[in-house]
Amino acid sequence: MVVSALGGTTDALIGAGRAAASGDYRYRDALTQLQQRHLAAAQALLPPAAQPDITDVLTRGFAELLQLCDGIFSLGELSDRTLDRLMSYGELLSSQLVSEALGARTPAVWADARQLIRTNARFGAAEVNVAVTRAQVQAFKSAHPGEVWVVPGFIAADDQGNTTTLGRGGSDYTAALLAAALDADVLEIWTDVSGMMTADPRLVSRARPIAGISYQEAMELSHFGAKVLYSPTIQPVMERGIPLWIKNTFAPADYGTLVEVAPPHSPDVVRGLSSIGNLSLLNLEGSGMVGIPGFSKRLFEALARARINVVLITQSSSEYSICVGVAAADVPAAQAVVDEEFATEIAGGRIAPLRPENGLAIVALVGENMKNHPGISGRLFGALGQNGVNIRAIAQGSSERNISTVIRAADVRKAINVLHEAFFEPAYKQVNLYVLGPGNVGGKLLAQLAQQQQHLQQQLGLQVRVVAIANRRHCIVDENGLDLATWPAALAAGGPCTLEEFTELIVSRNLRNSILVDVTANPAAADHYAALLEKSVAIVACNKVAASSAYANYARLKGLAQDFNTRFLFETNVGAGLPIIGTLSDLTRSGDVVRRMEAVLSGTLNFVFNNYDGSRPFAEVVRQAQAEGYTEPDPRLDLSGTDVARKILILAREAGHPLEMSDVQIESFLPASCLEGDVEAFYEQLAVHEAHFRALYDAATAEGKRLKFVARFNDGAAAVGLQAVLPSHDVYELRGKDNIVLFYTDRYAEQPLVVKGAGAGAEVTAAGVFADIIRAARL
Repeated sequence: MVVSALGGTTDALIGAGRAAASGDYRYRDALTQLQQRHLAAAQALLPPAAQPDITDVLTRGFAELLQLCDGIFSLGELSDRTLDRLMSYGELLSSQLVSEALGARTPAVWADARQLIRTNARFGAAEVNVAVTRAQVQAFKSAHPGEVWVVPGFIAADDQGNTTTLGRGGSDYTAALLAAALDADVLEIWTDVSGMMTADPRLVSRARPIAGISYQEAMELSHFGAKVLYSPTIQPVMERGIPLWIKNTFAPADYGTLVEVAPPHSPDVVRGLSSIGNLSLLNLEGSGMVGIPGFSKRLFEALARARINVVLITQSSSEYSICVGVAAADVPAAQAVVDEEFATEIAGGRIAPLRPENGLAIVALVGENMKNHPGISGRLFGALGQNGVNIRAIAQGSSERNISTVIRAADVRKAINVLHEAFFEPAYKQVNLYVLGPGNVGGKLLAQLAQQQQHLQQQLGLQVRVVAIANRRHCIVDENGLDLATWPAALAAGGPCTLEEFTELIVSRNLRNSILVDVTANPAAADHYAALLEKSVAIVACNKVAASSAYANYARLKGLAQDFNTRFLFETNVGAGLPIIGTLSDLTRSGDVVRRMEAVLSGTLNFVFNNYDGSRPFAEVVRQAQAEGYTEPDPRLDLSGTDVARKILILAREAGHPLEMSDVQIESFLPASCLEGDVEAFYEQLAVHEAHFRALYDAATAEGKRLKFVARFNDGAAAVGLQAVLPSHDVYELRGKDNIVLFYTDRYAEQPLVVKGAGAGAEVTAAGVFADIIRAARL
């Protein structure tokens, strides 16, 4: 039985040593707290009669520790050799404690690992002499047959008997060395998780245990950050073909992970994902390297002299640059030794000084089944690219067992989740929505999402979560998904949040498959679209401002969506839930050319003129339209023709014409005074000019016509205005709040392609936004 230190003890001992070296007396308090903790553990584990012996052992041990730290304090120095000795007490004391507790139940003997494992004198990360270690272990076995050995992990000794350590996590390594020396049937590593996982469960909530895995796969995963197993542990047992079983101390019935030569076949192409943080890339580049042998050798020799471990290597085929990954803490030393090694070439301008890039991490895919399996790299790049995770460097071993990518450390959580979803959860894709503007339309949208969540997951494989909702006054956030049944009360109690803060919230959370859903008419909200698109956050906009803004801004947003592999969708800008923009996009993408468009694009105006017959005032009909939710909050946007002008402008742009709002001719039917003052003043002026509206109606009726507010696009020119149309016109029979668009194209030259249906109302508009969300999610 190999025993590690009590949790946190090694860190506490290091802290005490460093405090002593810096002249801080608080190292004594730290040691006192550790001693009390160990004595409490002894009282919990042993009956009173057996406690005096272990109490003496612990008291002597902590007296030695205090003496050692007093010496460090006096010298003001903590060498690697002294630090190894200091750290060894964690395992020495805990193993003796466990040995005494076990000995009260079964024959047991405490075995000092320093008498069993021989290393060199490289303090901090000593290298093991396997032959001597095997001989010493076999000799101890002969002297202690039939007994359970309790051995401190992590520690060993050099030829002079000086205490050395095997690296953090070295208790696993100690166990593997003993298992190999004893030709054990199996090595069991008991930890606090149920084996190796497909990903770090602290980052991926749906990570699952890996039942069986090969030595090579386990080594790759542990090397690239799988904390459950210290990577050197695998080599000794792999050489002897000893199975390694990782089990959960707190759930012993769980199967765990069995590491062996030939694990059972897995249907998963990728066995697991892992990551290393606190990484930096070192770039050595220059024209003086091209065609000159020896540069790589000199680089790695310089790093080796400084005892800097290289985690990853890439080199351009032109030999112009070499890029290596090292721990961020090693960067200053690496820069110094490499710049010194190449001082002559740097002075001559043949190569540049070593250039570090910090704040990086490695994310690795590992799996035996990746061999000769095409498309793995493509899926990796595609999944990361769709979520705005930029790959700074990539390395793939010749075994095809590992693909390692270097990314920003801030993107690790997103990247691991995205890749886990792509390779282990093909049935589901998690989508995270940020809803801005839960008003009339937004409220209906949230209700529709609540109703359809289960259907989306079961039928479309989309797990749609609303993670934030904000209005002008309040904001609520929950990364696990807000309760769509209780959000109104929660939002009312939520904290304040500006648009800038909401945008920063989306960026900082950095969740995969994020979508901003803007269900406002706020011009300021559209100002934040670009910043989000640049982070590969999709935009679904009910807000018309962005798509009808200056053409340069419209084109920029469309370009950003394309450049950053995301979506900028605004179907509801034109016809609520009608598939108008989608139909137009299908036409143009398939090579058709739109020559002319004619449309009734205002459900509000169509409702108003379908219900106004002179029997009641025009103002009353407009109020009815507003009360039933057909108008904008300010009805003048509808009745002035501005809203329709925006819509035909958007359609013209989507058809490929770079028009500005000033290019759309607006033929207003409202008297000028109706557009002055506030909304109430507007209604007052409508009443004042009732005769004007009655005259428009009577004139049309006298000619057998109906009034329709029509948008027109022809030969690159756009206009909107009130028209009296004959029964033969396609829009004559348009009823209620319906919209209609007639596309005259090269393919539909004689008979137009017609899209017709309800063009206003909170339910249908919300449905249109919902449809855009699904389009964005299925990119």
